[in-house]
Amino acid sequence: MLKEKWSQLKSGTDIRGVATEGVEGEHVNLTGEACEAIVSAFALWLSDKVGKDCGELTVSVGRDSRISGPYIAEIVTNTLSKYGVKVLNCGLASTPSMFMTTIDLECDGAVQITASHHPFNRNGLKFFTREGGLESEDITALLTLAQESRVPEYKTSGKIEDIDYMTDYSARLRDIIKTEVNAEDYERPLKGFKIVVDAGNGAGGFYAEKVLAPLGADTNGSRYLDPDGMFPNHVPNPENAEAMKSICEAVLESKADLGVIFDTDVDRGGAVDSSGNEINRNRLVAVASAIALEGNEGGTIVTDSITSDGLKEFIEKTLGGKHHRFKRGYKNVINEAIFFFFFFFFCPLAIETEGINCPLAIETSGHAAMRENYFLDDGAYLCTKIIIKMAKLKQEGKTLEEYVSQLKEAKEEKEVRYKITEHDFRTYGESVIEKLNEYALTQEGWTLADDSREGVRVSLDKAHGNGWFLLRLSVHDPIMPLNIESNDEGGVAVILEQVNKFISDCGGLKL
Repeated sequence: MLKEKWSQLKSGTDIRGVATEGVEGEHVNLTGEACEAIVSAFALWLSDKVGKDCGELTVSVGRDSRISGPYIAEIVTNTLSKYGVKVLNCGLASTPSMFMTTIDLECDGAVQITASHHPFNRNGLKFFTREGGLESEDITALLTLAQESRVPEYKTSGKIEDIDYMTDYSARLRDIIKTEVNAEDYERPLKGFKIVVDAGNGAGGFYAEKVLAPLGADTNGSRYLDPDGMFPNHVPNPENAEAMKSICEAVLESKADLGVIFDTDVDRGGAVDSSGNEINRNRLVAVASAIALEGNEGGTIVTDSITSDGLKEFIEKTLGGKHHRFKRGYKNVINEAIFFFFFFFFCPLAIETEGINCPLAIETSGHAAMRENYFLDDGAYLCTKIIIKMAKLKQEGKTLEEYVSQLKEAKEEKEVRYKITEHDFRTYGESVIEKLNEYALTQEGWTLADDSREGVRVSLDKAHGNGWFLLRLSVHDPIMPLNIESNDEGGVAVILEQVNKFISDCGGLKL
């Protein structure tokens, strides 16, 4: 069993912790010593997984713009090299690009130094093989090896080579745009478009400079492209209200055709149309689904559990696809889609009876993984596909706004978070879900959803709030989030009042 020193660094499928001082009450636990032990464990683990001696391994290393990034990157590269691993030092890079080094550069593994959208004082390690990102159990295995101080045998130092892979990665995205738009001016298919980028001082500034501008797009009006690990302007996070306000302002002020925004390490993205309307959350899922279902008629779109009723109707009735809600957590959603992928290709009888064909896994947070792109959650790739669609629609005299005009959106939405005060929070949270399931069956105007795969989802009729709610247990924390949507003004308050009657009898929950 992992001791607290190590277990506190596990965050699902990543390593995360406090890497530098600067926030009151938060002390460094992702120390240089801890990083060295974990990376040594990764070298040992990877060697065993791919069946190669450490001296035969090639591993790429990248980082986002956090202030602790260069320091940790030096530890990671030197530690790997110490055991004979050849290291490709990619410097400032996006998380998806680091996975792509296992494809394009045939690296055996990759390490990205990032803590996604978390504050400046935090950082972490994300690991890849050619099969994708590591699973939760793999992270536990690494931490166990680190706790036991197990390391590879010392070898002659491996070579550390500085490379500029982001230039190659950007060229790949440009080629995709040129090929799919297929404009008359093939080399400059975005000429005449104004597209602004908000990178939030993370690693996403390359998108304006190395992808859009060379294709002819006017990117004047873009914001915060320069990397700054203190994030002085806003949190780089498409789910953050201040961040979305920033890109909306940029679009309207510069009269842009489109705006795109990324999180710190560019594995998530969002967009804003020419009218300043967010293409985010359910609307982002709708746009991505419409794109993914072209050529995949009747295909299944896997989303997280908090997507709206209107989105389900749009995917199934407007687009003719199937909507499969699954557990929150981008890795859960992606793994569910990968399961469908293998079912589709390796169970031909199942194809005839079920027609399973899954081109997209997407979470409302902006994690979007397309089958055509290795089921890699890549914010830059998602925005690239949206830009391609915008350009092709313009050729037809249409706009992105029209593309998803049939999506029905709720009048109101709200998230409430209840803290679990019981020590064994997971067991208690599961008991609350079980009780709510039973309670819902006795309530007038309540209907349990038949496609709920996480927590309890209930639809409410016109007299009881005209919407839905979902109460679930957080993946990692002692929290029970409650998501509510209503099609009526004031409906959220009506629904919340009903749910709180149940919550008031749950002694282990409080706002």
